Amino acid sequence: MKKLGSSVNRGTNRRAFLTNGMVVAGAATMGATLLPGTSVAFGREEDDHAPITNGDIAILTFLSALEQVEADLWIQYAELGGATNQGLSTIDLELNGKKIVTGLAPNYITALEVLDGDMPQYIADNTDDEISHHRFLNNYLASKGARPIDLSEFATLPPSRVSGVPQTGRLTNLKQLTVDTTWWTRYRSETANPDFGGIFENAVPDLAKGKHPAIPVDDGDVILNSDGSIPNHLQAIANTAGFHFAFIEQGGSSLYPALAQKVTNLEVLRVLLSIGGSEIMHFQTWHDKAGNATNITDGDLSFPNLNSGLDPNPKGTSVNPADDFQTNLIMPEPTLFLNAKLGPVSIIRPTSTAQGGAVASVVSFADDGLFLDPATNKNTGIVDVLMRLAEEADEARRSL
Repeated sequence: MKKLGSSVNRGTNRRAFLTNGMVVAGAATMGATLLPGTSVAFGREEDDHAPITNGDIAILTFLSALEQVEADLWIQYAELGGATNQGLSTIDLELNGKKIVTGLAPNYITALEVLDGDMPQYIADNTDDEISHHRFLNNYLASKGARPIDLSEFATLPPSRVSGVPQTGRLTNLKQLTVDTTWWTRYRSETANPDFGGIFENAVPDLAKGKHPAIPVDDGDVILNSDGSIPNHLQAIANTAGFHFAFIEQGGSSLYPALAQKVTNLEVLRVLLSIGGSEIMHFQTWHDKAGNATNITDGDLSFPNLNSGLDPNPKGTSVNPADDFQTNLIMPEPTLFLNAKLGPVSIIRPTSTAQGGAVASVVSFADDGLFLDPATNKNTGIVDVLMRLAEEADEARRSL
C-alpha cells in the first residue's frame, strides 16, 4: 500500500485529491447501509455474541467495491495475456455467466513468458480469484440484509484496441500507469517499517514517473521484429505488467489485515482473514516473477539490473544494495514490529490503519493512474465513490 502520512487530515486529503476527479450522483454513491427495516444486530453466530455492526458492513462494502476494481483490471490482463489452453485444466473464466475470451495477444504472451512460462496461467487464475472475491462479498452483504455494491456505471474507460478485445467501457485504465515499486525495498528492509514512518526507494525508478502502458494499446504494439525477436517496447509493456501485478496485490496483502483490526463480528473477521490470505499468495507469486524482468530500455523507461549490487536510483541512499534489490530475496525480511525492543520479525507491512487503510488504498490506486480518463486527463467519478466508501470503512471501530 502506498505510504500515506498519518499526519495528513483525511478529509483535507480527500478534497485535494478529488480536484482531478468529478463528483457523481448515482446508485453507487450510496454509502454502506442496511436495507430498510433491517436490524444492526443480525447475523449472530452461535459462538460469537458480537453482532455485525454498521462498521463491519462499511468495511465489507468497501472491500467488495475494491475487488470489483481489481476484477476489472485483471480481466483486461487476461483478455490479452491470459492462458487459453495450458495443461489439462480448462480455462473457464466467466463474468456474470458470460465467458471471458483470453489470450488475444499471443506476442504479448510471449513477452510475459520471458518473466515466467506460467504467467498466462497465473494471470487467468488471479483474474478468477478477484471475480470470486467481489461476487462472494456482495453475496455475503445481501445475505445479511445489506446493499451489494456495483460500480458498473463508471465503466467508461476505453480498453485496448488489439483485435478481438471487446470494445466495452472499463473501470480501469492500464495504458497510462505510474507504478510505485517501493514495495520491493520495503519487504527487503530489516531496519524500516512503514508503520514506523519508514521510507523506501523504488526498484524501477522510471516506472514511478511518467505514464506507461502495461497492456498493448493496439495491434501495432504486438508486432515482432523481422527476425522474430521481441521488440524492446513490447517487452517493456510486459515488464511493466509484471511489476504492476505485484503492486496491486501487495496492496490487498496489507489492506485486509489493517481493516480486520476494525471489525466486530467473528464471522466477518474470518471472511477478511480468509480472502486476505489469498491476496498475500498472489503478491508472493508476482513478487517472484517481477524479478525476472529483463534489463532493457524503451525510450525514457529503463529496467535496471537489480542483481548488479548497485542502487538503481540516481541519488540512491541504500547502504547495502545487494540486500535491498537482489531479485531472489522475496521472503519478507524480518524487521521491527510493534516495538523495536521486541526484535525483528518477518511480517506483512504495513498493517496499521494509518498507513494501510482504505483511504490509503484509493489514493494508491489513483496515483497509479488506474482511473485516468485519457479524454479529459482527469480521474473518473469512481474516485469520489471509492473515497466515500473508504472513509466509512476507516471510520469503523471494533465494538467490545
